[in-house]
Amino acid sequence: MVTTDYTSGTSEAPALELLSSPSIGEVIAGKLLMLIVFLLMCIGIVIVYSSGAGWAVTKYSSSEYFLWRQLTFALLGSFTVLLVAQIDYHIFWKTSKIILFVSIALLTLLLAMKLVGLISGAARWIGFGPLKFQVSDFAKYAIIFHFSRLISEKQGYIRDLHNSYYPLLTLLMIVVSLVALEPNFSTASLIALIGFMLMFIGGVNIRHLLTTFSLLIPIAGVFAIAAPYRVARLLSFTSGDEKGLSYQVVQALIGLGNGGLFGLGIGASKQRELYLPLSYNDFVFVVIGEEYGFLGALAVIALFAGFFVCGIIIAKHAPDNFGKYVASGITTAISLFAFVNIAVACHLLPTTGVALPFISYGGTALLFNSLGVGILMSISSYKKRELKKGSLTDLTHGRPG
Repeated sequence: MVTTDYTSGTSEAPALELLSSPSIGEVIAGKLLMLIVFLLMCIGIVIVYSSGAGWAVTKYSSSEYFLWRQLTFALLGSFTVLLVAQIDYHIFWKTSKIILFVSIALLTLLLAMKLVGLISGAARWIGFGPLKFQVSDFAKYAIIFHFSRLISEKQGYIRDLHNSYYPLLTLLMIVVSLVALEPNFSTASLIALIGFMLMFIGGVNIRHLLTTFSLLIPIAGVFAIAAPYRVARLLSFTSGDEKGLSYQVVQALIGLGNGGLFGLGIGASKQRELYLPLSYNDFVFVVIGEEYGFLGALAVIALFAGFFVCGIIIAKHAPDNFGKYVASGITTAISLFAFVNIAVACHLLPTTGVALPFISYGGTALLFNSLGVGILMSISSYKKRELKKGSLTDLTHGRPG
């Protein structure tokens, strides 16, 4: 694997003569990743239509409202993957500072709008009409890009407390704090985990990470119990009595139980409309389990496991450290959100509003995840693209490639 890194003051891509031909594992991982994402998007279209048809009639007077929106964004997401896959991923090295600054500015703007009363309730979305997106999705990728750049630049002194760890930790805590104050405690926690994971992979002193964790866990605990609804979720999760469980959890477990081994069949869910809130979004996995049974739910879990393995293979064979860290961050982010959504549906984690990537209803989230997949594909195919360009250049100058 090429280990040439970006260093401070340069943004040159790995030299062509240092690039080796992509291995069979890399090629297979890239193609399999595309297939997995395509299958997940197709599952999302079918499940969102099945679980949201009744709600769509009530809210929008059309049973196909969610279907056409999900289909549209799935097509846009597929186009995004194919487009970004052709772009040199090092563009995110060059723009990482700007992306991070914009994300912090947008998060700050949301809180300011909430303070002056322009936003009531949770301040998570920005935009107008249908062109709205959750800023936390943008901030998540901003952290991945800029941390990957900083960790690559600081490799020579990555274990240094003052020159390496403190600057990284400060940036991470700014973003995490702004997201938590929306309030969006679950997403803030996941962004923090992604940041710490990147620092761990990058070689940050493990003692610094453990010390920070020991300080942050009590703070996070106090923040978690500061809101009555979060306390209710925690009490429901720890309750050993069915009467103590939340309504959502009870209905989710009933739905999964209804599915049995083979499921009730497509469109036959009993929980999706009358009993289970947000069956097309946060609890979409319950509908999968109810309609397609244990085997269908297991197949979806296997797809996300395959996604994780393919992403790790791409990260392992990345042309440089920046690509390795970006691929690791994106793979972890998408896989982590999938794990949390499925764990909540199965009552393995407290209830929280985390969507299932590529499957849950939601246009901009699907596009952000598609951007991430496109970048993974760009990293996977970088060697092949550069070697091909180099061969064509050599032929142009009369030298066989």
